[in-house]
Amino acid sequence: MTGAMVETGWAKINLALHVRSRRSDGYHEIETLFAFVDDGDAIAAEVADADRLAIDGPFADGLSAGGDNLVMQVLALLRERHGGGRVPPLHVTLTKTLPVAAGIGGGSADAAAMARLVRRHFLPEIGDAALARIVSPLGADIAACVASATCLGTGVGEALSAVPELQLGGTPVLLVNPRLPVATGPVFAAWDGIDRGPLFTGPDGRAQLLGARNDLQRPAIAACPAIVDVLTELGALRPWLARMSGSGATCFALFDAQAERDAAAATLARRHPGWWAMAGALR
Repeated sequence: MTGAMVETGWAKINLALHVRSRRSDGYHEIETLFAFVDDGDAIAAEVADADRLAIDGPFADGLSAGGDNLVMQVLALLRERHGGGRVPPLHVTLTKTLPVAAGIGGGSADAAAMARLVRRHFLPEIGDAALARIVSPLGADIAACVASATCLGTGVGEALSAVPELQLGGTPVLLVNPRLPVATGPVFAAWDGIDRGPLFTGPDGRAQLLGARNDLQRPAIAACPAIVDVLTELGALRPWLARMSGSGATCFALFDAQAERDAAAATLARRHPGWWAMAGALR
């Protein structure tokens, strides 16, 4: 698009995800540490005569480009709630480079990117906190994706707070997915109901992460056994942390140096050329 407005839907990872209880409405009380990678899907938009969405990229197949897409829902919501005639019709192009149903917030990240795009160009008076409140009813992860910064999420993941002890910006990260989708709802539904305790908190951020866990890993592996293979391969590459993100199947590895991450990515590409991988750094 010539002269298009652009935003990035930064990939989300859950550095840890503790499920504390199952609520009567079917949702779950969780404690999770969100972090974001400096790469993701791309959103481009330009003023048009009517709202339209086009989807391209390696993971575009099967995605709806209608009004039910979260990107278009965000556009409609912001126009209805705060537009006042200031948000014109937009032709939006979503380039999907992140796998779908992968535990890295692709749809939520795209929705948040659209919200930031509309805010920056048409509704600049809306701050991050207000924008997160507006769009959070569309999905639990969208609020965290608005700022796309490391934070603690509680409730169903929408109540956010800072974690100053986690100074992780620039940390080399490798994301890996066996190209198998995993539906979030069934994984949460298969959680065994055992509260294994809260997230560890303390002044040492690395110790905090190493002492944490992802309580969805066991039910996700039951649905997608290949997650075990991914975690085994990542662990053999000697990161300081390897864990599944969200409800799977994407797993991540954190390294101390970019060269270590790049060597690990090259090794993994040789061993498993069919897997999807993305090398980057935490924002």
